[in-house]
Amino acid sequence: MHVIVFANEKGGTGKSTTAVHTAIALAMKGARVSCLDLDHRQRTMGRYLDNRLETMKRAGRPLPMPRFETHDGESIARFSESLERLGQDADFLIVDTPGRDDKFGRIAITNADTLVTPMNDSFVDFDLIGQVDPDTFRVTRPSFYSELIWDSRKRRAKADGQTIDWVVLRNRMQHIEARNMKRVSEAIDQLAKRVGFRVIPGLSERVIYRELFPKGLTMLDSREFGEMGLAHVAARQELREMMAALALPEVEATMPLFA
Repeated sequence: MHVIVFANEKGGTGKSTTAVHTAIALAMKGARVSCLDLDHRQRTMGRYLDNRLETMKRAGRPLPMPRFETHDGESIARFSESLERLGQDADFLIVDTPGRDDKFGRIAITNADTLVTPMNDSFVDFDLIGQVDPDTFRVTRPSFYSELIWDSRKRRAKADGQTIDWVVLRNRMQHIEARNMKRVSEAIDQLAKRVGFRVIPGLSERVIYRELFPKGLTMLDSREFGEMGLAHVAARQELREMMAALALPEVEATMPLFA
């Protein structure tokens, strides 16, 4: 089983939306996918997949559907039980962590094979992973979150000799403020070389993602529920490129996993 953890202690970066789209994309390829939502308060991933189940019932037809649970945020025993249940016969386990410091999120990060940190193209978001000089915008030092991931990777290597592939996902990219985007991009590239993460493009800011949430749909299956405009086609291509850039292991295709 390959564990993919979506983590960022700052909210509003599209973390849960990206996690759900990743889960459905893998399920559509025939992989056996499980999901664990660690944010028991906001529960965005859990609600998204609940909505998907309701759409399946209303439409009277199945859609690729991962198994999923939401953790209570309290019990280490329940956390371990959920991991054991969801890990049975799964090719991928996708964990969505809260947008805050969380002890279960830290455990999940240490056990990740692929760690995905979505961030928006702004120095507000960049401040989570690195600090820059206010005049030159050169990186001065890694921030606390980069240090947390660095420590988690060392613990993982010491525990089982495995490495965590840390991916910074540039989400909600705008096609404006080109100068600021260029500065952010340069700062990310500087920090990537310093602390060792990969940078890949994510999903742009599009209204369609908010519109799909109530039905639990993704860009990969929205074609079945309405006509797709050029913007939707572009969004699907973004998702394909993101999945390719994640470089997840290929699995032997099975029947898609339905709830």
